[in-house]
Amino acid sequence: MLNPLYIIPARGGSKGIPHKNIKPLAGRPLIAYTIAVARELCSDPRRILLSTDDAGIAAVAEGLGLPVPYMRPADLATDTAGSREVMLDAMRYADEAGIAYDCVVLLQPTSPLRTAADVRAAMALYTPDVDMVVSVEPAACNPYYNCFETGPDGTLHISKGDGLLTRRQDAPEAWTFNGAVYVINPVSLRAMPMGAFPKRIPSPMPAEHSIDLDTPRDWVIAEALMGAAVEE
Repeated sequence: MLNPLYIIPARGGSKGIPHKNIKPLAGRPLIAYTIAVARELCSDPRRILLSTDDAGIAAVAEGLGLPVPYMRPADLATDTAGSREVMLDAMRYADEAGIAYDCVVLLQPTSPLRTAADVRAAMALYTPDVDMVVSVEPAACNPYYNCFETGPDGTLHISKGDGLLTRRQDAPEAWTFNGAVYVINPVSLRAMPMGAFPKRIPSPMPAEHSIDLDTPRDWVIAEALMGAAVEE
C-alpha cells in the first residue's frame, strides 16, 4: 500500500495563457479539476500540497476546500525554475511537518481531463526499485517511421532505423509524456534530475484524457471535448 505525497504545482505567472491556473474552464477554475482528483485519491488534506507563489491561486484552492499551509519561495516561481526543485521544496516542507511518504505524485493543473483512475493506474505500476512511473500517450511521430532529421547536406533522413518500414504497425512503439501523472521515487528525485532517471515506466493514458493546456488553442480544444462529454 503506497503512502503518497501529492504535489500540485501552480505558479502565478503564465505567458501562454495568462492566469491559467484559475482561469474558468467549462465553468470551473482550471485548478479545480486537479484538486478534485487529488481529493478523490486521498482523504488526508495534509498529503495534498499545492505549491504556489500566488495568493490568488491559494485563495481559490482554499475556497475549493484544500488547505494551503505553505507558499512556494519566489525564486522557484520564475520561468526558469524546474519541476524537480519545486518538488524538492514541497518535500522539504513535508519532512519538516512530519508527513511521511514513500512516493511523490506530481499532478499538474494543465491536465484537466485526467481522472483518478488514470492516476491509480500509474500508481499500480510503481515499485520502490523504479525511479518513476510516467503517464504517456502514443507519439504522433514515430522515429522509425515518420520522424525525420536534417542531415549535414540539408536533406531529410529517418531519425532511427534504416527507413525501410512501410507500415507504422511494424515500427517499435513510441510514446510521448503527456504531463498528466508522475509517480516518483523520492530517493531518486533527491539524487538526480528526472531526465537522468535510468528506470522510467510508462503508464498509457487514453488520448481523450491526455490534453495538456499550454496555448489558447489547447484551451479551446479542452472546452470542446468537455462540452461534448456533457452532451453525451
